[in-house]
Amino acid sequence: MPRRKEPKIPDALLDQLLAGADPKSAFDPNGLLDGLKKALAERALNAEMDHHLAGQEETSNSRNGYGRKNVLTDTGKIELEVPRDRQSSFDPQLIARYQRRFPGFDDKIVSMYARGMSTREIVGHLRELYGIDVSPDLISAVTDAVLEEVATWQSRPLEAAYPLVFFDALRVKVRDEGLVRNKAVHLALGVRADGSKEVLGLWLEQNEGAKFWLRVMTELKNRGVEDILIAVVDGLKGFPEAILAVFPDAAVQACIVHLLRQSLAFVSYKDRKPVAAALKEVYRAVDATAGATALATFEDSPWGQKYPAIGPSWRRAWGEVVPFYAFPVEVRRLLYTTNAIEALNSKLRRAVRARGHFPTDEAALKLLFLVLNRAEKEWTMPPREWALAKAQFAVLFGERFTRAMAG
Repeated sequence: MPRRKEPKIPDALLDQLLAGADPKSAFDPNGLLDGLKKALAERALNAEMDHHLAGQEETSNSRNGYGRKNVLTDTGKIELEVPRDRQSSFDPQLIARYQRRFPGFDDKIVSMYARGMSTREIVGHLRELYGIDVSPDLISAVTDAVLEEVATWQSRPLEAAYPLVFFDALRVKVRDEGLVRNKAVHLALGVRADGSKEVLGLWLEQNEGAKFWLRVMTELKNRGVEDILIAVVDGLKGFPEAILAVFPDAAVQACIVHLLRQSLAFVSYKDRKPVAAALKEVYRAVDATAGATALATFEDSPWGQKYPAIGPSWRRAWGEVVPFYAFPVEVRRLLYTTNAIEALNSKLRRAVRARGHFPTDEAALKLLFLVLNRAEKEWTMPPREWALAKAQFAVLFGERFTRAMAG
């Protein structure tokens, strides 16, 4: 029988705090929890004041009573008694002189924003649940502070080599010069040699093209990336050429998952399973020649005749499909069964749909960064196929993969 986990706070102390009161009332505004926050904060502030005065014995500085200060918490508003000194030199660290929000309150706002809630929805949520009235400007100020973090994150150093990098894009609506325009947000997801994942960057652009892709690749190079073993792309025009211009040894591979998804977009819902099963013969073929034969067979089949747009969509990307057949089964399975980029895109699309459109490019990047940040915290294990694929990468790429492992 498993041992009962002991609480960090003794039961006797909890009983003393509750003193026979209804435990539910502890969570009410100005209830036990707010009282504890107030008591602990004031005790910490007084300890800070004692430390402050201890270093000023020769200046004859001393306490000078208390000032009152209202601060917002995630459960309501509490009034603190903040100690003062005669020389007015005390600047507390727990709650700074001009700070009006309790530590953790800003994190709660950012968390709600990252879940796709709009500024006004957050205002209404705080009012309804906690009885706190805050202005939309305050919410914007708190979330805008994230932009500095975005800039730091976007320019951080990266690994020297990545065995796999998935490049993908999603569409967002952004207000620009009085009009709502469709813009593409491009995402790079890298897989390190140990199988762990890392989002390398976000780039928002209205007009895609060779110059844009070359700028993205050059940025990755300048941030420390020296080698990409396999770059997986989504049929973006001019992208393979830009990758090879900066990383000439990279194998550029069309994303099989995207090709399948694009194919099934032409198909009625009731036919999707049998059509997907028929297309397996194409990407599971033993080599490129067998794959081309399987594609021709599909085009001549009843499904290919019923949905004639599918065959040409694969043929247009065939130059980037062919490298896939040179990989062993373990690596192939990693490329077409990995749901890392798909799961990530699902979270991003959900947040984008909830928002509708964004007032600025910065607002779009801010939200997407927060969603990515939350998603990365959930990544704890490498893909299931990685253990077998890693041995194959070592055989296929030799010293290049060894350098990635060493990095």
